[in-house]
Amino acid sequence: MDRSQIVHENFLSRVAAGDLPPGRPASGELAATEAVALYRVQCLSRALDRQSRAMQKAGQGFYTIGSSGHEGMAAVAHALRPTDPAFLHYRDAAFQIARAGQVPGQTPLWDMLLSFASSSEDPISGGRHKVLGSKALNIPPQTSTIASHLPKAVGAAYAIGAARRHRPEHATCPDDALALCSFGDASANHSTAQGAINAAGWAAYQSVPLPLLFVCEDNGIGISTRTPSGWIAASYQNRPGLRYFAASGLDLYETARVAAEAARWVRTQRKPAFLHLGTVRLYGHAGADVPTTYLPKELVEAEEANDPLLHSVRLLSEAGALSRDAALAIYQETCDRVARVAEEAVTRPRLKTARDVMASLIPPARPCQPTNGVDPETRAAAFGSDLRAMGEPQIMSRLINWALTDLMLEHGEIVMMGEDVGRKGGVYGVTQKLHARFGPDRMIDTLLDEQSILGLAIGMAQNGYVPIPEIQFLAYLHNAEDQLRGEAATLPFFSNGQYTNPMVLRIAGLGYQKGFGGHFHNDNSLAVLRDIPGLILAVPSNGADAAKMLRECVRLAREEQRVVVFVEPIALYPMRDLHAEKDGLWMQSYPDPSERIALGELGVHGNGTDLAIVTFGNGVYLSRQAERELAATGIASRIIDLRWLSPLPKDALTEAVAGARHILIVDETRHSGGVAEGLMAHLHEVTDVPQARLTAEDSFIATGPAYAATMPSKDSIVAAARALVEGRA
Repeated sequence: MDRSQIVHENFLSRVAAGDLPPGRPASGELAATEAVALYRVQCLSRALDRQSRAMQKAGQGFYTIGSSGHEGMAAVAHALRPTDPAFLHYRDAAFQIARAGQVPGQTPLWDMLLSFASSSEDPISGGRHKVLGSKALNIPPQTSTIASHLPKAVGAAYAIGAARRHRPEHATCPDDALALCSFGDASANHSTAQGAINAAGWAAYQSVPLPLLFVCEDNGIGISTRTPSGWIAASYQNRPGLRYFAASGLDLYETARVAAEAARWVRTQRKPAFLHLGTVRLYGHAGADVPTTYLPKELVEAEEANDPLLHSVRLLSEAGALSRDAALAIYQETCDRVARVAEEAVTRPRLKTARDVMASLIPPARPCQPTNGVDPETRAAAFGSDLRAMGEPQIMSRLINWALTDLMLEHGEIVMMGEDVGRKGGVYGVTQKLHARFGPDRMIDTLLDEQSILGLAIGMAQNGYVPIPEIQFLAYLHNAEDQLRGEAATLPFFSNGQYTNPMVLRIAGLGYQKGFGGHFHNDNSLAVLRDIPGLILAVPSNGADAAKMLRECVRLAREEQRVVVFVEPIALYPMRDLHAEKDGLWMQSYPDPSERIALGELGVHGNGTDLAIVTFGNGVYLSRQAERELAATGIASRIIDLRWLSPLPKDALTEAVAGARHILIVDETRHSGGVAEGLMAHLHEVTDVPQARLTAEDSFIATGPAYAATMPSKDSIVAAARALVEGRA
């Protein structure tokens, strides 16, 4: 028999017979009416779990991972406020239902059934996934939360503290809020969880305000792998900077008491705490999971005998709050009501087309206060002696620094974070002087953990900031890319545009760096970024473009709530000369702060019709060098700087190559999975002129004299262009 049916029948028979599990008497300040209300929440959570399985069996529901055994989270919600942002584990339906009772006008039963049915009327995801979440309840949706939500919870808690000192325009959390983040005992072992909890403790150890309550729901197993008995307590009881609390999640009264104590401590001390909640897992991991296939039947039955609803009936009866008969009636009435409402929910419309599904990939624009520039005296004081140098040509890194300065002067909600971005001014000096100009609240030196850097940015974005996080090198992003793919980019998708993560992620990257670091400091792969739906990827080729594109990136984040990645070519940071030493032809003057390069706007140099070279980043620099040699052989070329690599500016590209008799793509990323693949596919669809591509090899990059051996060069561009034009390609 289905284990859910066994648990259901056990509850009915044992409550009727008074055969309830033993335990400590009720303790705490939970009033009788509050306790009964929480029991009703537990019954509704349980009935919804059972209904989701019935709907799946009937082909009317599609995802059955449930909350049975974790109903004690209702008492945790009772201990918090609905204005406290909650990043929930997928077994926390009871938390969301309980919180819905704290906010007038909520309909959690109907809402969750719509989610089970994948109805387009589901108020959180619009039918895109069965997720917990509610804008009205301050619960951002999470999908398969294998710890990936912990870093952004740390960021959200930090943002609450930061907003007390400097409140951004779009802040949503009150100053006395705390953030909650719940997860399972198995997830606690994930590197993402370890990094986030370490980051929280690291900050608290230095007295940085961080009001965050971690809740570990310890049911002793992760799918089929048992958690060693006592492991969570041993791992987290004595963490520096982290206060530890523990309660039995089977005991409604104890959970409410300890959760309230933990919440008070976090709210008053403005420091993180860890609430270790003992739970059981009923029915197995999810609908298709049969626990008796990998666990002893006796162990499964022992867990079922410890059903938290049975404990709640005993506690309510002993406390004189609710008789066993009344408790049984509430349970049965709840199951019947859920079944009746489900009959209507399964008739509601569902998503049908790709356009319907993709409608929330791009978040909605939001109104922002207009900015009218910065007072000249304030700007002059910030720039100091740099102001006098602005009329002279400068290298890219310095122009990016000035653009960041102007942007931070103009928009007080911008914060930067990353390793060494503050006092040191970055590995390459790009953020020099910004710490002195704007202080540690806006130039945040983080610990060495890319997941925490991006989590901090995501969490701060959800409380109204416009973060500009920095990843020191492109290769370091791979430690944390799921914070973009699985969290930042998916949030508007799974919340129907109600939650967003506006940010501009700066990354020093690409190749051609002489004699430093090998593949960890020279990484020419952008595939993981181009593969993320909704993400904007920008790569400048010179300093003036970098400044103007960076301003557009901030506008996209601030006004259109987009996730933008701005990859800065390391080798071009200090570049001064183009053709000869001291010619200074690759430096530009600082563009006026009003100048921007719009999303999708290409750069075109020259008007030759023999050859169009389509490229970006370092490829533009090398192609400009090759251009002169090509001209000497009679080949008139134009160079098209893509600038925006995702989404590709296809219409503009089609227009830019029009009239060219040959097209050469120069791509510094790898042959397999590189940018050229998308470019070739598009150009073959819109033109039949001869085309060729010159790419990097499918290789990592070496240190030393061979630093550029695997990538395009001026000479290889000349050779490829001549072969194409002369018909030898």
